[in-house]
Amino acid sequence: MSDVKNYGAVGDGKADDTQAIQHAVESGVGFIEFGRGTYRITRTILVDLATTGRTGLAGSGGVAKIVHEGKGPAFFFRGTHAATADPSGFRPEEWQNERMPILSNLEIEGKHPEADGVRVEGVMQPTFVGVLIREVRTALHVTGRARNVIVSACHFYNNKGIGVHFDTLNLHQAIITGSHISYCRLGGIRVERSEIRNFQVTGCDIEYNNNRAHKVPDADDAPTAEIYLDVGQGSIREGTIVGNTIQATYSPNGANIRFIGAGPDKNHKIGMWSITGNLIGSQETNIHLSSARDVTISGNHIYSGHKRNLLVEDSRNIVVGANCFGHNPDYQANELCTGIRFVNSVDCVMSGTLIQDCQAGKHTVPNVVELEREALVEFVKCRRINLTGVQVVDGAPYGITFDECRDTVLSGCTILDSRETKLMKSAIHWTGEGSGNLVSGCRLDPGSDGKLSLPEHVTQNGNLVG
Repeated sequence: MSDVKNYGAVGDGKADDTQAIQHAVESGVGFIEFGRGTYRITRTILVDLATTGRTGLAGSGGVAKIVHEGKGPAFFFRGTHAATADPSGFRPEEWQNERMPILSNLEIEGKHPEADGVRVEGVMQPTFVGVLIREVRTALHVTGRARNVIVSACHFYNNKGIGVHFDTLNLHQAIITGSHISYCRLGGIRVERSEIRNFQVTGCDIEYNNNRAHKVPDADDAPTAEIYLDVGQGSIREGTIVGNTIQATYSPNGANIRFIGAGPDKNHKIGMWSITGNLIGSQETNIHLSSARDVTISGNHIYSGHKRNLLVEDSRNIVVGANCFGHNPDYQANELCTGIRFVNSVDCVMSGTLIQDCQAGKHTVPNVVELEREALVEFVKCRRINLTGVQVVDGAPYGITFDECRDTVLSGCTILDSRETKLMKSAIHWTGEGSGNLVSGCRLDPGSDGKLSLPEHVTQNGNLVG
């Protein structure tokens, strides 16, 4: 271990410590510690692992701070890994010089409009622990090729771009855990133009990642999300989003979790994901899946979707398990409606889910966009849909609507309006052509219309209506 001050760094926040820090990195000493102080740099510190050998940079218990006054990343970790994660794909020199660079217990603050936090490229096992990055564009940018990325106990806060950006990247095995990612204008965690496998987001607080706190003119409606996975190019498969708090403030085109696949007429390219045990709320759409496949959503509490809690479009093999879609009655006069919508989707299952709307049947929060929906739960042009043990309470104007749906089974479900003054016209409203549809063993409220009328292509069996 060697203190960076041994190489001429001052750490008083005034002197330019760039050259001294770069000299310490290039010395090959390996573990470089930043003692208490503020270290001012004016250009990127390059950690070229093939040259420097195994390298770790650490602050002393979080008391050291890097102030970056130049363009680009404060630190750039560069390696030469170009194969897969299979052990046979590693050259001896990678294990000797490049494996597991660690950045820990440091703060990085941007003081240039084009400053970024950290860039990683071609590195095996890069590890970030206890790092605070704020006031930059992108906090952590991983690109090119990387393997076994770990981000733990970090704070990426109030950045003009993205918290964690996986961009034009070939990556297997990444874990983001126990971290706080918030107030990043273009997204908390965002993946674009990449080939990603084995990606876990666990135990994090990810919130408020939109333009509201930044107030960039005419930028409120830029599409964003706390977790944004986009495969317009590339593919993203094999991942989990588990045990997180994922919240926001409303923004037009915003979502808490957004998966964008390759398009309805192509291989979906995004799937094999589980979204489990999270608290998800307060955005235009809470979960938005577009052209996704093989996604399981279970054990979550999902609330306050200004437009929809769950929007599924052009997707298939989507399983919605035992979730609670609700609202907080403590808000009383300031409530947001709930809602689920599936469009042009195939082979989807919903079971054990509870969804209850607010009592007014409309948004009562001041100055929000007026609610537009046909029912609390909507299926449009869908095939092979199965709803079992679903409880739909206080829908308006209908509990569930089906439009031009085929091979749909609704069994053992409860659809009721519990309000003193009923707002639900009918439990089920079915329109358009269809075939092979069944409603069986359900408890259904006739609603204010006083009847349940279903088309001939829907078979009814053993339902209790009234």
